[in-house]
Amino acid sequence: MTSKKADMIRLLEAELELIEGGGYGLPAGQPGAEKPMLYHSLVCINHWEVPDHDSECHDKCVLLDVVPEDRKAERLPCHFIPLNANGDTIHSLETAGEREAVQEQVKRWLRERIDKLKDSADDAIADVEY
Repeated sequence: MTSKKADMIRLLEAELELIEGGGYGLPAGQPGAEKPMLYHSLVCINHWEVPDHDSECHDKCVLLDVVPEDRKAERLPCHFIPLNANGDTIHSLETAGEREAVQEQVKRWLRERIDKLKDSADDAIADVEY
């Protein structure tokens, strides 16, 4: 497995743990302080930038390769990654007010992406002759 692929797997696994651990829950005593999904996440190149992201979203984002080409110029391109066969995205689900569905779909997508990366790593290892 390449170092880059292994790093991506670890990053996505850490993001999944963050979500499953309630990292995107509402802050105590601040019910209106909801954070957009992935906005200050571990996978975001700008996760320490407050309050706005800069242009690095558009050239250094580790998720940019799965963002549809026509959505890469969006302010938060990662919010336009298709999460399922229906084409739901973080943006579409958040716009519809389906916060719980966002987290469930992102967790499912992360698991699928991690599995896919691990499977492709296994395939590469299986092709090596000893």
